[in-house]
Amino acid sequence: MISLKFDKEKFANLIMQAKGNRSLNQYAAASGVTSAHISRLSRQLLDSPPSPQIIRKLAEAAHNDVTYDQLMAAAGHTDPQPYYALTEKDEKDIAKDLERILADLESSEALAFHGEPLDEETKRLFAISLENSLRLAKEMAKKKYTPNKYR
Repeated sequence: MISLKFDKEKFANLIMQAKGNRSLNQYAAASGVTSAHISRLSRQLLDSPPSPQIIRKLAEAAHNDVTYDQLMAAAGHTDPQPYYALTEKDEKDIAKDLERILADLESSEALAFHGEPLDEETKRLFAISLENSLRLAKEMAKKKYTPNKYR
């Protein structure tokens, strides 16, 4: 697990947001976490973050779309980047693939519309669209094929 810093202020803000319009006691009852513990977290009195199990309970009872991932990131338990975020290697691979594809298309009349060659502006826009498609495909593949234990 990545060792990141516990952001007490951000965590406290998320707890207050997750509590919503309920009282502290109501949120505690819904989550199964003691009101004293939630109070100490919301007042930033604790120097160490709650365990992932406590965070799971808080997230399951949360209001206002506060998620487990947000709480885990604020607690310093996880990297705020999602597992499917593109890495530097992915960026290099996309750039290399894009260059290869565009080089293949430049030969002869590959880039044409109704037999007319594409102008430079259209080629530039096509390259941007192709790059976005490659990025999206890479992210979708990571989401689909990354084993659960690495998520």
